[in-house]
Amino acid sequence: MRISVRVKPGTKGATRLEKQPDGSYIAFLHARAHDGEANKALIELISDEFKVPKTSIDIVAGAKSRDKIIEL
Repeated sequence: MRISVRVKPGTKGATRLEKQPDGSYIAFLHARAHDGEANKALIELISDEFKVPKTSIDIVAGAKSRDKIIEL
């Protein structure tokens, strides 16, 4: 399964994943986009949300972009 995620790193408030009407997601993360911290936090958030192990999650496209394609 592939999902489209728009990442908003460095946000205040709760770390969360919101589903959009078009089926994509927005991830609000405390982690900054520095040294891959936001990508690690995103994988952890998706793992918790979808109840899958972190090792089964892969960033297929957009590893250095805010718009990412994630494969579960």
